[in-house]
Amino acid sequence: MMNIKKYLLLLCLCVSMSVSAQKKLNVVFVGNSITQGALLENPEQEAPPVRTGIWLGNQTGISEVNISNQGMSGKTTVDFLPASKSYFPKVKEAMAELQQKHPGAVSLFSIMLGTNDSANTKTNGAPVSAPQYYTNMKVIIDELMETFPNALFVLHYPIWYSPNTYNGAQYLASGLKRLTSYYPYLQELVDYYAEKCRGKVFLGDTEATAYFETHYQTELRPEQGYAGIFYLHPNKQGAESLATFWGKAIYKAVMSR
Repeated sequence: MMNIKKYLLLLCLCVSMSVSAQKKLNVVFVGNSITQGALLENPEQEAPPVRTGIWLGNQTGISEVNISNQGMSGKTTVDFLPASKSYFPKVKEAMAELQQKHPGAVSLFSIMLGTNDSANTKTNGAPVSAPQYYTNMKVIIDELMETFPNALFVLHYPIWYSPNTYNGAQYLASGLKRLTSYYPYLQELVDYYAEKCRGKVFLGDTEATAYFETHYQTELRPEQGYAGIFYLHPNKQGAESLATFWGKAIYKAVMSR
């Protein structure tokens, strides 16, 4: 009888520990039109941040996910710099609002910027060199860290686009080459913060760009541009795939703590 009592007590303790270990998340997504969900029929339900939140909410150890989609079409790291006083305050307000509504949750910024930075013309600051991209990202993160010292940051590779992409802005093959030059600088950022404040800044998704290069005909939307049909924005299926890539990276970061 004593063994059964001990077993039941241990079982209750394990259940209690399991419940207490459940994490709640407040996630602000920072990005451009891809994050925003441009060209999707119902972005409020289909945009990558929305689908990422749903994916995370279905994972073991996550009990609640609250999100704010701060993706802004056509924007670059320059647009999100604190000094611009345009989009950066909106990012801060979004996190502050989530924290007020959902206290006690893990605060996390999911950032995918770089597509519009890589353009040759017509976007703010374009073309943004890889060293300048690093500096801009660092300024954004540093300022957010100062306001939200306990927040986590997950930095995703900006995804592939076709080398003939040319809509209002001109990207083309040189833009795509510039885009890929940002990738090692994201790793440098993570390495820098690992020395300064370990466990705060994580390299996020690195796999989606190769995935979309292979699956662009089925998961990116064909768009008419000045250099023919180009592929840049995920369709509904592509948004779901991107959300899964983001979700896995965010989940890994959150559960590593």
